[in-house]
Amino acid sequence: MTELEISENRQQDARARLFQRLEDLTAEEGHFEPVGARHWALFEDIGTTLIVSFDQIDTILAAENGMPWCHSFARARGWSHLCLIADGETQYRDDAVYRHFDRLVDDAFFEDFDRVLFYGYGHGAHAACAYAVTAPGAQVLALNPRATFAGREVAWDRRNLAARRMDFTSRYGYAPDMLEGAGKVVVIHDLTLREEAMHSALFRAPWVTRLSAPLMGERIEWALRHMGALPHLIEAAMEGRLTPALFAREWRKRRSFSPYLKALLERAETSRRRAHAIAICRSVTRRLKAPHFARRLAKLTGEK
Repeated sequence: MTELEISENRQQDARARLFQRLEDLTAEEGHFEPVGARHWALFEDIGTTLIVSFDQIDTILAAENGMPWCHSFARARGWSHLCLIADGETQYRDDAVYRHFDRLVDDAFFEDFDRVLFYGYGHGAHAACAYAVTAPGAQVLALNPRATFAGREVAWDRRNLAARRMDFTSRYGYAPDMLEGAGKVVVIHDLTLREEAMHSALFRAPWVTRLSAPLMGERIEWALRHMGALPHLIEAAMEGRLTPALFAREWRKRRSFSPYLKALLERAETSRRRAHAIAICRSVTRRLKAPHFARRLAKLTGEK
């Protein structure tokens, strides 16, 4: 057996164990079922508050607990959880997924819940916005959402050319339009990036709050999670109270978040703003134990 075959067998075994865990998890309350060839739906029926999330198999398998991130988050709060799981970068564009949400609407599924939040990041952020139309009044929190991947609409965004071959014009396609019946919608982009700023500008409806997490690029979810800010933001979004002021308070945690601080310093050095770079290093070393910034400060100032 070749190394490739061994690797593929291990991946298949890991997936089989994951699917068994999810089936066991929902054996009494909820369900776990395939949705077409490359998607699955996990529903944990716990309480009258529901979070709808979007995840990928590889991300789940790489997680420390081998479960969707929102699983433990929702359980700790007594929330129900509906998770659409994708095999690869499908963008959740599939007739089977459309039909699944159609069926939820026909069954009045969302009417059983007092509060509903659609949450997504990265590949799932567009989906969170697009499928929120199936639950009028639902709250939405989307991190790095793309308005669409339709080529002519976003010819200025060259980051995911493969997605342009998918259909974003038939159903659940243009995310900003799908948000018309939603409750409070919050989208977070890195407005220091041209493409991110342009996508943000397309979410221009009055019921949409647009926020910026600068210097984090497409890693906003990762950054907010590691800062410890994401749980508070999701709770606030669920309750419809995620305001710019509340986000600003949570975003202040970046002042102790090394990846952000390093990105800030790199931008100052790249633009040859030496005085600004020195000020950043001094601010960080006064507040934190930060050998990297101490070394950079010594080099910038010529001090030993």
